[in-house]
Amino acid sequence: MADRAQRISIGFLGGQVIAARVAVDQLEAFQRALEVREGWYALVCEDATMQLDRGQVCFVRIDSDEPRVGFGA
Repeated sequence: MADRAQRISIGFLGGQVIAARVAVDQLEAFQRALEVREGWYALVCEDATMQLDRGQVCFVRIDSDEPRVGFGA
């Protein structure tokens, strides 16, 4: 993966959540693909490729890259 990896969490109907690290261009393509709420999508991650049912995805959480030290800012 040429781009830096972005940490994300994908939430599904039923409450399951999957964490992954994906390249920024893969994340942008996935976000565009979610505009169509049906069918399957192959999300290429750092260590695997996930086949996701777009109709079951409830949310995508994108972690910030802000450095943190201690318990609060």
